[in-house]
Amino acid sequence: MKRVMLFLGTNLAIIIVLGTVLRLLGVDRLLEEDGGALNYQALLIFAAVFGFGGSFLSLAISKWMAKRSMGVKIIEQPSHEGEQWLIDTVRRQARQAGIGMPEVGVYDSPQVNAFATGMSRNNGLVAVSTGLLRTMTRDEAEAVLAHEVCHIQNGDMVTLTLIQGVVNTFVIFFARVIGHFVDRVVFKNERGHGPGFWIVTIVAEIVLAVLASVIVMWFSRQREFRADAGAADLAGRDKMIAALTRLAGSPPAEDLPDQMEAFGISGRIARGGFKRWFMSHPPIEERIAALRNR
Repeated sequence: MKRVMLFLGTNLAIIIVLGTVLRLLGVDRLLEEDGGALNYQALLIFAAVFGFGGSFLSLAISKWMAKRSMGVKIIEQPSHEGEQWLIDTVRRQARQAGIGMPEVGVYDSPQVNAFATGMSRNNGLVAVSTGLLRTMTRDEAEAVLAHEVCHIQNGDMVTLTLIQGVVNTFVIFFARVIGHFVDRVVFKNERGHGPGFWIVTIVAEIVLAVLASVIVMWFSRQREFRADAGAADLAGRDKMIAALTRLAGSPPAEDLPDQMEAFGISGRIARGGFKRWFMSHPPIEERIAALRNR
């Protein structure tokens, strides 16, 4: 169930904290019409502001959060041939992809992984693990770098942010509608909002956010196929298939924080059933099959 925490941890915390502050300030009363009914137009605007606000705040701090949480060492002046190769490879791929040169970094982890993040196509970050550099051949590592560059080229971070913003908006909107209904019908509170409204609203936000994350994870899996295809064009299909095959033979990647996992080259594995709905990445065998069928 850790997949559910993608964005949700940051977004939901922001939503609840900001919502609590607004309740204390009495702003929520502006969402009510005379007679105690909800003002749905004002509520929708409120939900959109805070739904997209939480999502874009997550995006805005994504590079800072990645560097801090993963201990990414940005390569400013290459200190050895391996770092120079990383810089040269990403620079060449970025030029081919038509994006600005991303920051390139390395983080210490025995697991085979890499990720990309950033607010825009010209303000990205590509980071690889020391485990990947030790385990993969240069051709395989080149394909992984191309995959991450394609995430930046495709604007996947912004796309997921927009999708999450829409999801957040409806979560906030319908959670308050449910809270209002329960407060009026169950608790018979005919004017204003009592404790029941706030409790039900928070519980509904959590439940709806979990359900809505299925939609976000579906989009996340689709963009992985697209990044694989882009990497095959940049680095070569055989190199990308070899890189994915290497990943398939490696232990499941669990080194990235939940908020960052959707941006990694691979994610945790869920074999069948309910948990597959919350996977940020498709099974590697499906990704390989998709490349072979291109």
